[in-house]
Parts: sequence; C-alpha cells; structure tokens
Amino acid sequence: MNTDTVIEVAGLHQRYGEFEAVRGVSFDVREGELFALLGTNGAGKTTTMETIEGFRPAHAGTVRVLGRDPHRDRRAVRPHMGIMLQEGGLFPDLTVAETVDVWRDVVPGSRPREEVLEQVGLADKADVRVRQLSGGQKRRLDLALAITASPRVLFLDEPTTGMDPEARRTTWRIVRGLVADGATVLLTTHYLEEAEQLADRLAIMHEGEVRVAGTVAEVLAGHGDRIDFRIPAQISVAELPRVGGVAPRVSATPAGPVATYALTGCSVQGVLRELLDWADAGRLELAGLQVRSASLEDVFLQVAGHPAVEEEAHR
Repeated sequence: MNTDTVIEVAGLHQRYGEFEAVRGVSFDVREGELFALLGTNGAGKTTTMETIEGFRPAHAGTVRVLGRDPHRDRRAVRPHMGIMLQEGGLFPDLTVAETVDVWRDVVPGSRPREEVLEQVGLADKADVRVRQLSGGQKRRLDLALAITASPRVLFLDEPTTGMDPEARRTTWRIVRGLVADGATVLLTTHYLEEAEQLADRLAIMHEGEVRVAGTVAEVLAGHGDRIDFRIPAQISVAELPRVGGVAPRVSATPAGPVATYALTGCSVQGVLRELLDWADAGRLELAGLQVRSASLEDVFLQVAGHPAVEEEAHR
C-alpha cells in the first residue's frame, strides 16, 4: 500500500448465497481527496461501502483502510473513521444539543459541541428537538455526528438526500472545507452534479463491477460531444435521421421528447450542418437545439444501458 493511499480495494468479491453482488472491484482513495463511488440500482455499491466501513468481511480480495483490514482490525481503525449512513437513526425527542452530547460521550477525542454545530450550520437549532427538524437539517445533524472527532477518513452515504438546492450547496461547502482540512472522503450519491462538483476522482459500478473510473475529466474524455433538440411534433421518432452515421437516442422530458446525438470521432460542425439541412428541407424547427460536451449523466446512462430512460432510434 502506498503511503498516500488511505483506502485500498483490490479484487473485492462479495456473495449472498449463490448471488455474487460484487465481482472483482478494485480502486484506491488517496490521502486528502474526495472519491465518489457511483452505481446503478443493484450495482453492489452499498455492499462495497459496508465492507470498506468494516461492517462485513470480504469474501475474496482485500480491503484496507489506513493500512488495516477494517473488519478484522476494527478496534484500531474505527477511532479514525467517521460514518454518515444513509439513514442515521436519530432519537426524535432529544434536542440537537442533546444528540451531539450523547454521541460525544461515546466517541473518543470529540470536539466541543458548539464547534461541531457551527461547522454544519446548526448552531441556532441546538435547543430544537430532532423531530422538529426538516429532512435536510436531520442530514446535517447526521454529518455533525460523523465529524465530531475530526476523523481522518469520512464515509458519506447519500449526504444531501432530502435537501433543497440551497441546503445541498451549503453542504457541499461544508464537505469541501473538511477535505481542505485534510480529511479523506469516500462519497456515494445519486446526484451526479454533486459528484461532478465535489469529486477529485470517481468510479461508476454496474452489475457488481467498476465500469468507469478516473477524474471527472478522464471519465468524460472519449465520450464526445452531444447535440440535443426537442423532436418536432409533426414527425415520429422513426423519421429522425442518422447524421454522421449516428442514430439518436430519445428521452422523455417535461417539455416533450428530446433527441440526443452522441458524437465521437466525427466533426461536430459537419454533423450540425447535416442536421440543419435536414430540418430546412422538412421546414422543421429544432427547438432547444444545443451543442454540448458529454456530462456525467450521459456517461452514467451509457454505463447503465437504461432502456426506461433512453431509447435508441432505428435499432
């Protein structure tokens, strides 16, 4: 294990009876970085996280946190870890202050309550009972408990679930501050924008395997540019052209069906000219026409091969 590697996963396999949920997963997380572990439903992401957190042993392969097996060497590793689970299990009749104090009593090296609550923006809620908090405030209280002892390694499992956009961005600032202060963070999230905003590196899991990994720029590289437009009402999906040899994918949006051409290895200008010539010939308006780089959502959907979300025309 490299001295700057805090989490190392090598050839991890996990089974539930005959079902292999995790199939040879490997990645590492370096000191002081934020690594996002993304995955489709049933990809094995939760099982992988639980193994790294020490809640279950590996069936095969190795997992190391701070150079130790997090399950076998739990006593040595656990004091250096902070874990924010997807569901925290807070006591609804305790106040925010009482909740933090209870946690401080069982976690060695805890910081003052006021300092922790100030860091997560809950100082003004100290005397409020947990049941009176909003969903987003409860998640920030979960985060407060996870960072009470300034852990070296922080696991954040869907940290912004239930938050409105403003609260989510506030939490992003908090997490960036934790990383700037030296914490190593392993994050899971269903918000792909969150991963794009926060992650130094990431991996996308599907069917128990890591299918894509690297920095955001590395993951997006090779996926080309995109041309999008709303499909004119007077034509069918089957009438959409192939341009540059590429057939469109069609997705449903509140504004109507949208055609997306994913371009790799061909000229964007040439494809766009061909598409506009087709529209002019049919007297069609391509509303919402845009040319953009591939997004993390594009990559995620390509990895997932999600027929419920996207359907390719002219199969």
